[in-house]
Amino acid sequence: MTKDSPPRGLVPKAPEAETARGLPPAAGRNLLFLREEELRLAQDLLFFGYRDFTAGADAILADLNMGRAHHRVLHFVGRRPGITVGELLGILAITKQSLGRVLTPLIQEGYVTQVPGRADRRQRLLSLTEKGAALERRLYDRQRETVMQAYKEAGPQAVEGFRRVMRGLMGPEARAALSRLEAAREGEGTP
Repeated sequence: MTKDSPPRGLVPKAPEAETARGLPPAAGRNLLFLREEELRLAQDLLFFGYRDFTAGADAILADLNMGRAHHRVLHFVGRRPGITVGELLGILAITKQSLGRVLTPLIQEGYVTQVPGRADRRQRLLSLTEKGAALERRLYDRQRETVMQAYKEAGPQAVEGFRRVMRGLMGPEARAALSRLEAAREGEGTP
């Protein structure tokens, strides 16, 4: 630590030049340090943001006697057609029994198909049916509007900051799962 660097945990104040040019200070720069109340506010923002982000999809799901667990399965199976049950368990970080309670009705009601693996017949490969893809798209479109509006209001620098914060909140396993999803989508040429 140099003589001019702030003590550990402190964030430097916004440079006067940014304020003089009419630019808002960079996130966190106007804080002398991350106080308890600032961290509590971050937690409040996460709770309220998640509540409102999920509200529209929750209403659609409730009409179908489904919940957020069904939505998560539809989302990740839709993102990775042919995903194995084992991979899905890893992404969701739930037990096989918990997944079974959600996946079985989705299969029985025609939203998800399950076929044996080609190389290993014990594997179960999951994909959305046409009905499942339509529901997943409807849920996505509802949440897409919420995210798109927030991104527009926040601007590109805030979007990048949000991505960094969200990745920072993830543990190593979640970051690895996200990287695999991103790599799979890039390999398919899908944005």
